[in-house]
Amino acid sequence: MKTILTGIRSNSVLTLGNYLGALLPMVRLANKHSGDSQINIFAPDLHSIISDVDGDLRENIIRTFKYYLAAGLKVNENVHIYRQSYVPAHSELCWILDCVATMGETSRMIQFKEKSKGQESCNVGIFNYPILMAADILLYDAEYVPLGEDQFQHIELARNIAMRFNHRFGAEIFTVPAKTSDQVKFMGVSDGLRIRDLLNPEKKMSKSTVAENSKIMLDDEPEKAAKKIMSATTDSIGKIKFDMWGQPGISNLLQIEALVTDTPLQDVIATWAGQTKYGDLKKKVAESVSEMLTMFQSRLAEIDDAEVYRLLEDGEKYANKVANAKLLEVQKAFRLR
Repeated sequence: MKTILTGIRSNSVLTLGNYLGALLPMVRLANKHSGDSQINIFAPDLHSIISDVDGDLRENIIRTFKYYLAAGLKVNENVHIYRQSYVPAHSELCWILDCVATMGETSRMIQFKEKSKGQESCNVGIFNYPILMAADILLYDAEYVPLGEDQFQHIELARNIAMRFNHRFGAEIFTVPAKTSDQVKFMGVSDGLRIRDLLNPEKKMSKSTVAENSKIMLDDEPEKAAKKIMSATTDSIGKIKFDMWGQPGISNLLQIEALVTDTPLQDVIATWAGQTKYGDLKKKVAESVSEMLTMFQSRLAEIDDAEVYRLLEDGEKYANKVANAKLLEVQKAFRLR
């Protein structure tokens, strides 16, 4: 069985962008492939402490997994949830891969350049976290890693490290993850999954953005979320068309409408093609988002914390078994065992 792996940091309440662009597609993918694949959905808590955390990280993680369950994730013998730091093999493999990767590779990572830009110094974790991400993936022989386009470069790094390691020891110790184009094809999208900022659609929707109307949080009241949609930035072209480069604001609204109503994007595009009233589109998307949040928050309120902890304990037993077996292969290759 192939392995599909993904994770979302739990530094704060998630946005609608996190939900639609990453969490919900992963839930649908997991439910679709749980009969023929191992699905690993983990909380990257070691990645989370690279930057500030809003609130209690442990509580945030439980809340995020409740989001998955409220979104319809069905945990079974092939679908596993776990916390990264509860599987120590992640940290040890990261160090070993540090001794395989190069400074040149990690210093070229776009996210490192962006996060360290203008700072006199930054913590080493910001520089090193793509290596930990490679460990997260390679420990489980993950072939597919659903993620946003801002992480594509890190997948290529994981591929390079895996191929270099295998070549060095003359054995297929690591499964090489699928290349980026195949990852995108597997996810069933034409590009990386990315919901845009409502006020500045040139950027992705982000938890850290100061402007409240730029983002919809999953704990926003439905009416409040609808008002944010109505104030979203569009353009002066006066024609509804899906064009992420030429009309990112309008395209973002069409994309949100497709995702919250579980409608193929092409069908939504066809419905609105050629129409000129942006207000009508905003009103429809606002209603759809409001309805989705109402149902989602109702399901969320019914999920018990104790059930999440039970599922995590089961998932961590599985993850430790698989990760420790792979780590032992790596240790033996280096003659550490």
